Amino acid sequence: MAVLLALASAVVYGMADFCGGLSTRRASEFAVVVMSQAAGLVAVLLLLPWLGGSPRPADFLWGAAGGIAGSAGLVIFYRALADGVMSVVAPVTAVAAAAVPVLVGIALGEHIPWWTGLGIACALVAVVLVAAEEGLSSLRRARPTNLVPALLAGAAFGLFFVLLDRTHDDSGLSPLVGARAASVVLVLVVALAGKRSLVVPLRALPIVLIAGVGDMAANALFLLATQRGGPLAITGILASLYPASTVLLAQFVLREKLASTQIAGLVSAAGAVVLIALPA
Repeated sequence: MAVLLALASAVVYGMADFCGGLSTRRASEFAVVVMSQAAGLVAVLLLLPWLGGSPRPADFLWGAAGGIAGSAGLVIFYRALADGVMSVVAPVTAVAAAAVPVLVGIALGEHIPWWTGLGIACALVAVVLVAAEEGLSSLRRARPTNLVPALLAGAAFGLFFVLLDRTHDDSGLSPLVGARAASVVLVLVVALAGKRSLVVPLRALPIVLIAGVGDMAANALFLLATQRGGPLAITGILASLYPASTVLLAQFVLREKLASTQIAGLVSAAGAVVLIALPA
């Protein structure tokens, strides 16, 4: 069950990212982030009477810490995209985000069968290949000024998964209230300090709201996966396969052409899922 929930979170994360990407074509990145995060906060508050669980104060703190890490990663990521080469920043960020939960899980003593370890390795390769829109040759343009922010953003995204995993199994979706509230406040402060526009055109509002609710749904699925006893090294790597969902949507909806490396990445992702899903 944990594997299915984590995989579902990857699919929904990818859909939310796709909607968020479309939104930024019509509004500023900060406006999209603030509005979508606020929509996610409203969505989780509405679900609390049924899925709130029995949280402890520490669960809200872990969630808030995760929200700060995730939103900080988002700000760094957007800055890296603005200053660097997207075809370099995206795969480096993705693999860093995927690697952090795996490394932390192993460091905490999680036992992983050899075939699961092979699946994790395939998943890491898949994340890099799927995110490399211009092929691996684009990575040759990598410079320290591009790599450091990309690695920091990815590490922050991965840390979000790690911190959510620290919450109690009976806390329900309550930790996400702390995560989303902290995220909204941080991004709002950064946007106002940088004098960024927070206006979302009316025509872009529906897709921004879909992106926010989708992102929250993906967070909920990942949190439920960890609460069902899924090892962090496995749930984290499966949730990090979200670029595959984004790429497939871009192909079917926007008719974007897949690079050969991305096709190889999708095949690697499928193999990774099969290996990780095998019983221990």
